[in-house]
Amino acid sequence: MKRLGLPFALALSLLPLAARAQAVRIEVALPAAPPLVVVQPGVQVVENQDEEVFYSNGWYWVQRDGYWYRARNPRSAFVFVDRRRVPVAVVHLPPGHYRHWRREEAREERREWREHERREWHKGHGRDRDRGERHDRHDD
Repeated sequence: MKRLGLPFALALSLLPLAARAQAVRIEVALPAAPPLVVVQPGVQVVENQDEEVFYSNGWYWVQRDGYWYRARNPRSAFVFVDRRRVPVAVVHLPPGHYRHWRREEAREERREWREHERREWHKGHGRDRDRGERHDRHDD
């Protein structure tokens, strides 16, 4: 009787591993050729979606309940993927920021970023933007 107990206990201990090995799949309602908007180099978001679906490194990426999923094709089922396999640029995007994102918003964000970069460049090069004057940074 003891001989049956050990194999049975071993089999029960392996059940969680078998369950985790199965692919977890989710469905995401996307058109066959979803319109994409660039949000940063190498990362695009599907335009005007209820949930954020990103496209990067040849994969579509979506996060649900803190877990990441990916699919090669927008009409395929999305399969669970460990967070360490998600592109760093996608993982670090602010959650919810690109929900219902549109091209107009992307253009405005790029314009604001260029203006910010221009101001920062002028600060670093000692230019007073309002007067168009150059100031020597060593005058104290």
